[in-house]
Amino acid sequence: MKYRKLICLLAYGFISPVLPISKAVAEDTTGSGETEEPAAAAMSEADRETMALDSTATQWSFQFSYNQFKWADDTLDNGSPRPEGNDRNVQLRVVAPLPGSMTGLPFTILPRLTARYAENQNGDWGFTPTEIFALCIAQDWGSGRWGVGPLVNIPGSSDVGTDEWSYGLAGAIVNGSGNWFYGLLLTQSFKDAKPGYPSSSDTNPLGIVPIVSYKLGDGWYVSNGDMVAQYDWDTGGFYLPIALRVGKIFVEEKGSWNIYAEYRTSLIKNNWDGAAHDGSFRLNVTYSMPVN
Repeated sequence: MKYRKLICLLAYGFISPVLPISKAVAEDTTGSGETEEPAAAAMSEADRETMALDSTATQWSFQFSYNQFKWADDTLDNGSPRPEGNDRNVQLRVVAPLPGSMTGLPFTILPRLTARYAENQNGDWGFTPTEIFALCIAQDWGSGRWGVGPLVNIPGSSDVGTDEWSYGLAGAIVNGSGNWFYGLLLTQSFKDAKPGYPSSSDTNPLGIVPIVSYKLGDGWYVSNGDMVAQYDWDTGGFYLPIALRVGKIFVEEKGSWNIYAEYRTSLIKNNWDGAAHDGSFRLNVTYSMPVN
């Protein structure tokens, strides 16, 4: 029951930004200690470009991507072939910010929902676990911020993922300096396995996501892309992919478009027993709108 209440609270974050707010709540921001993003019209184009690269900024975000995967087919140390992941997927990610001026809290909450519809190697389609993450911004120093929040994975189809719940925490820290934007995201979740479910542990691998982007000018940028490193607490195995993302940001009056292509392969996988990228591609379109 407590998990259902948590999910309802997070889901509320996606609809409350469009609900009416009383004038008293909207104006009572004195002493909150919160640093909100300035209005879009008051920001330079360079700042708007940096904001488009920043998943922790106080802005609405709508992301759609197509992913085509190619997996390594080498042999593990135990002699068995390396497992493969899904063949491809489409992903939708929505971020619906809740500034402190809206909630009455002394910090901003960034609820984020990620849903993926995937095809496995046999041609079967289904939804992978849906991720709900609510990042609570603990400190904002202008050029960057850090925060932490709850993470919930709602079961998907067993044909393309897992049909078990998992719960945990995730934290992020980011900063911008000149043309550079960099940061780190950590995620840790725990399975709510069914009785008798064949699993070696209820602890999922630690997710480590380094973030490095460099603006080239005229909206173009390069980035290390979606490099989700993983550490398996049970086996001590470590996996590190490497990626290259090339994109362009189009700044408009009320929002920004971020369009990019990304290539991923594996850098470290020798003691990793799971699937490993061997030439995966992503095409992405994201539209973001600052709250103000």
